[in-house]
Parts: sequence; structure tokens; C-alpha cells
Amino acid sequence: MKTTVLDLSRRLNRREFIAGLGAAAAAWPVAARAQQANPIVGFLHPGSPDGNEDVVAALRQGLSETGHVEGRNLAIEYRWAEEHGDRRPALAAELVRRHVAVIVATGTATTKVVMAATATIPIVFAIGSDPVKDGLVASLGRPGGNVTGMTAFSNLLIAKRLDLIRELVPDAKVVGFIVNPTTADAGPLSAALEAAARPLGLDLRVLKAAGHEEFEAVFATIARERVAALLVQNNAVFVGRRDQLVALAARYAVPTIYEAREFMAAGGLMSYGSNRFDAMRQVGVYVGRILAGEKAADLPVAQPTKFELVINRRTAKAIGLTVPNKLLMAADEVIE
Repeated sequence: MKTTVLDLSRRLNRREFIAGLGAAAAAWPVAARAQQANPIVGFLHPGSPDGNEDVVAALRQGLSETGHVEGRNLAIEYRWAEEHGDRRPALAAELVRRHVAVIVATGTATTKVVMAATATIPIVFAIGSDPVKDGLVASLGRPGGNVTGMTAFSNLLIAKRLDLIRELVPDAKVVGFIVNPTTADAGPLSAALEAAARPLGLDLRVLKAAGHEEFEAVFATIARERVAALLVQNNAVFVGRRDQLVALAARYAVPTIYEAREFMAAGGLMSYGSNRFDAMRQVGVYVGRILAGEKAADLPVAQPTKFELVINRRTAKAIGLTVPNKLLMAADEVIE
């Protein structure tokens, strides 16, 4: 059979096409492996995505400072308990099954759930309690094990926040404290506040709310028992539902002090505490350092170095309060 130039050309093109398919097929596993090589970070939060956008933004900011960018060379698996504490064990187990490289845990109770799920995957927490007393780490300087993170040491601030709200409401005799009873630090914080209130002759009411659906009943109790000033636990669920809490405090005209500054953007009266965004940013930095090869056991538990007093003068006026000049002078920021 006579072979033409055209036939030869077609055969060569077909061979090239087949060779190309083989090369592409060989490259697919490499591409897949490269994609799988990007680490996956697990994230477990007791609340919901709504109201916690700043938490996620801060985590991403810290990660980016160590060269890790979600969607580029990093994936994050988000799990939200939606204020249902009983969901956390299953969510933690999901993250472990995903073989994530690191797990970020928000809150002491959440951290303990994750610790029960894995003793090998590094865990980086963001909490307000003492991680040594709560059994999360061996020491602040040398955590040991697979756990480290950032603590705001809220128990050290509770007496200071009581002093601040008393300066604003000096005639207060009954003081309330809203806590989430499902959190590990609810009891110790309540005890610390009771110890601070007793010498001042203050009657403390501990008000419990595990989720936002209980807020209305709590404030009805505040009105019925004539609570003159209120403190709110620095809890992830409360921060996520800050708009509702602030609106209720305004409706009942009860002077309220918070720890997280985020309440002030929602119209809160007063806050005193560390910067929550910076705390979660530090968590992101720690995650990035672990991904780069450092061990959680060798990373000291980070602590805030600055505390901010913010006062909303407009909110004070709305509920009939005049802020003393002494407080205004001490404030880091006054919202007019």
C-alpha cells in the first residue's frame, strides 16, 4: 500500500496525541499530590459564623504573617457548634478524621473536647481562663504535650471591671453577672467576683445563659431583682450575640460593662479588656509557626500586654448616666 505524506503526518499527529495523554496522565497524580500537600487547619468554635467574622479575619491575618494564605497554600476546615455544646465532640472527631495538621479551639471547654479527641494533632487555643489550673498545659512557659495558645486571663480582670462599673454607678447595691454555665471558667469567675464584691457590701446575682434564647429571661430577672449594674462574662457565644445583649441592656437601662471591645461597636456602654482581634491573630501566628515545623510544646502560652478602657458616652446619656471626669480621663477611647 502506498503511504502518502498526508498519511504519515496523520500517524505522527496521532502518536503525539497519545504521548500527550500519557504525559498528562502521569502529571495528574503529581498535581493531586501537590494539592494535597497544602496543609489543612481545623477550626472549632462553640458559636456560629454570624457575629464572629472578626475572629476568622484575625486568624487569617495571623496565618498570612507567617506566609500561609487560605485558598493559596492552606485550607481551613470550619466547624461551628451553633451554641450546642453537645455537638462539639462529634465536630472535633470530624476534624481528626480529616487528618488536619493543626486544630484551633476557641474556649476552655472546646479545647478540652479537642484534647479528648486527639493527643497527637497540635492544638492552639484562644481562652480567657488559666490554662495551667484548667489542666490544658503543664506551664505557661513550657506547655508540653500537643497544646498551646493564647489566654486573656479574664479572672484577673473581673475585679477591675467591678471597680469601673461602681465608679459609674456608685450607689449600686445589687450587681449582676451574666455567665454561660457550660464554660469551664463560669464557676471560678463567679467566685472571684463574689470575693471582690463582698468587701464592698455588694449583693451579687449570678445570672446564667447557655445561649441567646435565654437572654430575655435573664434580663427579666435583672429588672425584677433591681440589679443596678451588670457585668458580662467574656464568652465566645456572648460576643457572637453582642447585638442582642447590648440591645437588651439598653431596653432595660441597666449600666453594663463588658470585656470584649466588640460590644462597643454594637453600642455597649463600657468595656475593659485585651484586644480580641489581636489575640486571635496571635493564634494564627502560632498555627503558622507549627506548620513551619515548630512544636506546640515549645511555644509559650501567649498573654495580652495591653488592656483598653472604652466608654460610650452616647449610650450613657441614653440611659440617664453622667460619666465622671475621672473615668473619662482614664479611658483609652471615648465614643461621643
